[in-house]
Amino acid sequence: MTEDGRNRPFRPANKRGAARLSAVQALYQMDVGGTGVLEVVREYELHRLGKEIDGDQYREADAAWFRAIVSGVVEQQKQLDPMIRSALLEDWPLSRIDSTLRAILRAGTYELVNRRDVPVAVIVTEYVDVAGAFFDEDEPKMVNAVLDRLAKKLRPPKKVSD
Repeated sequence: MTEDGRNRPFRPANKRGAARLSAVQALYQMDVGGTGVLEVVREYELHRLGKEIDGDQYREADAAWFRAIVSGVVEQQKQLDPMIRSALLEDWPLSRIDSTLRAILRAGTYELVNRRDVPVAVIVTEYVDVAGAFFDEDEPKMVNAVLDRLAKKLRPPKKVSD
């Protein structure tokens, strides 16, 4: 059992992990509230990343990583969403998915496509952890399954020749 009551090992967030979590929150805020990318990035950088809000201390985050994810998802959403849809069960359209879960999948897919310098296992694990911060049910498993399916398409394992 872990510190947070779940059956997975507790790992403190690193600066990139904190940036991923903040990026998902920002993408959610944009999706639900209609906030623009420049406005939300500015708000997070000035008032949230590494700051204390109402007694809660936000973790220090890699601001460049945060900006890259948020702006990258916004710029590439029309390409990312069909990829995500292709990895979902046929009877589960992207529009039916919770806004937070949709933000997690978009951010994870963005990294799979654009951050080839980051290993697939790191991306999948980090976004499963982000999902675990918001959900206690099957959502982290769904994030794992969808990102794993996408990774196999987007980054197939290299064949070792004899």
